[in-house]
Amino acid sequence: MSCADANDVSAHGLERERRPELHKLPTATMAQTNHLPARPGRRFSGLFWTHPIDRAFKALDSQPSGLSSSEAAQRLAEDGPNLVSTKQHQSLFVKALRRVGEPLTAILLLSAAVSGSAGDWQSFVIIVLIVSFSIVLDIYQEHEAESAIDALKKSVAVRATVLRDGRFAELPVREIVRGDIVQLRAGDLVPADGFVVSGRNTLVTEASLTGEPYPSEKKAGDCTTTLIAEAHNALFAGTSVVGGDAVMLVAETGASTTFGAIAASLQAREPMTAFERGVHRLGMLILRLTAFLVLFVVLTQLARHGLSLESFMFAVALAVGLTPELLPMIMTVTLARGAIRMAKRQVVVKRLSAIHDLGAMNVLCTDKTGTLTEAKIALVETIGVDGQRNDDVARLTRLNCQFASGARSNLDDAVLAAVAPADKDWTLIDDAPFDFDRRRSSVLVARGGSRQIITKGAPEMMLALCTRVELADGSVALLDDARRAAIQSLLENKGGQGFRLLGIARRDMADNCSKISPDDEAEMTFVGCASFLDPPKESATGAVEKLTNAGVAVKIISGDAAPVVLNLVKILKLPAKGLLTGDDVRMLSDTALADKVASVDLFVRVSPDQKGRIVRALRRRGFTVGFLGDGINDATAIHAADVGLSVDGGTDVARDAADIILLQPDLNVLADGVAEGRRTYANIMKYVRMGTSSNFGNMLSMALASLLLPFLPLTPLQILLNNLLYDLSEIGIPFDDADEKVLSRPQTWDISSVLGFTLIMGPLSSIFDLGTFAVLTSVFHADVQVFRTAWFVESIATQILVIFIIRTARPIWASRPNPMLTMSSLGALAAALLVALSPLGHFAGFVSLPASVLAAIAVITVVYLATAEAVKPYALYWAPKFPGLLGFGGIRRDFQRFG
Repeated sequence: MSCADANDVSAHGLERERRPELHKLPTATMAQTNHLPARPGRRFSGLFWTHPIDRAFKALDSQPSGLSSSEAAQRLAEDGPNLVSTKQHQSLFVKALRRVGEPLTAILLLSAAVSGSAGDWQSFVIIVLIVSFSIVLDIYQEHEAESAIDALKKSVAVRATVLRDGRFAELPVREIVRGDIVQLRAGDLVPADGFVVSGRNTLVTEASLTGEPYPSEKKAGDCTTTLIAEAHNALFAGTSVVGGDAVMLVAETGASTTFGAIAASLQAREPMTAFERGVHRLGMLILRLTAFLVLFVVLTQLARHGLSLESFMFAVALAVGLTPELLPMIMTVTLARGAIRMAKRQVVVKRLSAIHDLGAMNVLCTDKTGTLTEAKIALVETIGVDGQRNDDVARLTRLNCQFASGARSNLDDAVLAAVAPADKDWTLIDDAPFDFDRRRSSVLVARGGSRQIITKGAPEMMLALCTRVELADGSVALLDDARRAAIQSLLENKGGQGFRLLGIARRDMADNCSKISPDDEAEMTFVGCASFLDPPKESATGAVEKLTNAGVAVKIISGDAAPVVLNLVKILKLPAKGLLTGDDVRMLSDTALADKVASVDLFVRVSPDQKGRIVRALRRRGFTVGFLGDGINDATAIHAADVGLSVDGGTDVARDAADIILLQPDLNVLADGVAEGRRTYANIMKYVRMGTSSNFGNMLSMALASLLLPFLPLTPLQILLNNLLYDLSEIGIPFDDADEKVLSRPQTWDISSVLGFTLIMGPLSSIFDLGTFAVLTSVFHADVQVFRTAWFVESIATQILVIFIIRTARPIWASRPNPMLTMSSLGALAAALLVALSPLGHFAGFVSLPASVLAAIAVITVVYLATAEAVKPYALYWAPKFPGLLGFGGIRRDFQRFG
């Protein structure tokens, strides 16, 4: 083992003795604890590594010479293959059928069928194509999510060296069973969970499970810890051996491994996201309104004239008229445009609807590494025994790193990058590389006629080797108990602030010394320490403030110790309150955790499953939650969140489980994405409000007219034509801008608000429609064809022009619409007037109108638009309250229950 390796292991391993809180990394996954039922096939209660190895052999009915082929075959048949996941994906047919059952999709397909049966094949084709495209896109996104499982499988070894029938052989990992003896070497991926039977200088990287970048030392022996990172006698599937070798007794395979628990969490179906809940509730709203109007028309027509085919088709046309046929297209185009704009801001969207969820997000959970910090080790300072900066310590540290043999560690790189090269008159004579017994490394260097040993390692170990100490003025004094206690206090203080420390000591050697050994590392002089830190990002404070001002609370979920996280929060001046540890979380029930999470911003020492529990607890409290992570240990929480976020440099599993990928691990990029999500939401809600209120008002007017008039106010074909032209007028909505007020706060689907807005603005338009009826019948004595043509013109004109009023909460003259929306709306209005007032409309029963009638319609339209502008502020304010005031509280509760 080289001196460079010593940096990794001694700084990591020995600091554990000095700072146990630093390396109490996440506890075992909940599936491995007694808090959940044991998984099928498990042979151990609780944590397997807490059982002595002799009892483990007995429990697994195995022996050091391994299993026979027949025993292995029997166990393989009982437990199944050693695979991360054996669950089969659903067929395309089943996936499509599940989506067809959604209320909004079912309503749209029913509308298409009715349109086709009425001879309106254009509407039939348009609706079917739009719905089909939406379903295909949704299935594709589900397929992308399933690829997370496939990526997880690739994180596990393909073949392993297994002891079978008394000899080692290369076997497929899927054939490994409990009780097998597996041989591991540097570079191997661990194929299952199990015990270390024997090992030599074994180092294993467990970052995929714990997030800890430093390798863990593994050795045989009893272990009572409940923490994965301190389970020195255990090996876990998916981790990798980076040094030494080991012989392993397999304890758990397949779904029973720690990796298996993560895979199972990725397969679990989480509750609907904020976007999915909104669409579902909108479908239920339209279904209720449609059922009410159709039933009203059918009953009134039955009472007055008996149920004729024309009356039935009129009622069916009303149902189709209430259906927002273009909603899937409007949503898809709006979300796609949002995705394009976000891509320009270094944010890649994998699931389009996640854009809305990002805008609705009011809680962001994130690890500190890479988002709040630079995700790299930097040399922060070199200090003497008085805690002050000491350039002599920097020079000695540089000499050790510069002359150390073997591969360099990230600590070496940090020193070499921060400290200027040593003078050329320094030469290397010999070195004593790192080993597991000493846990330190030394170099013998010469300058002029003098030679000295420079040793670095964990500070406590270095103190134990020293009898003297170098003071701030360069003099050397005896390292007595008082000075030793003062240095120890300094080390604990620095460690509590999150610094990683390397102790530096030296010893003068004879001028003719040419070789050194571990015995020479004695009676040394302690010089000081090199302090390392993952430095905070300069942009982090501003980014968190930006998110907070936008109504997004930032919660830190970390595997680090509380002092480390608290020190980071202090440095960055983050507005954090409350703290829970992984042990606290483990002791809380789901209900109790849900009560706590809202008031806690810092979670430390948490396991992968606990991250997921925290996210789900927040969602149960009604928050729209985002989770930003980059490791396999983050995949559970990423999957559980409303919007899962990862970074471009994250693991394959994390990126596949995520909905959105940040090309830069910077919260400023995320803050920009939040604004884009809210703009996208605003444009979708414009269509929803316009469509439901206008369609409901129009259909209500026709339903009332059918009760008052001796003829139907519009033919079924004219109703469908009105609906189609109105929908086409809104194609420009995805290109529109949003009010600044909308962008400043989280936005979620509020169907009660949509219902309230519909119940206010819809009847308002109906009042003017009824006024139009009265003018046409009482003033102009219009015949049936003139009446239908005139009311079609009034209806389509008011519906389309009110778009410019409803699109913004601000006065119409203070907010300019996007040119694309202006063109689509006025273009659709021009097309409607052309069809209704020219010979082109004869096929639909339209006739030309007298100028006096057109003038009256123009006056009514202007008065309506002015009234709508005046009522709009009250409609927006009272919309959320209006359903309850009118006794629709039951409907409101139903929406919440369905959601």
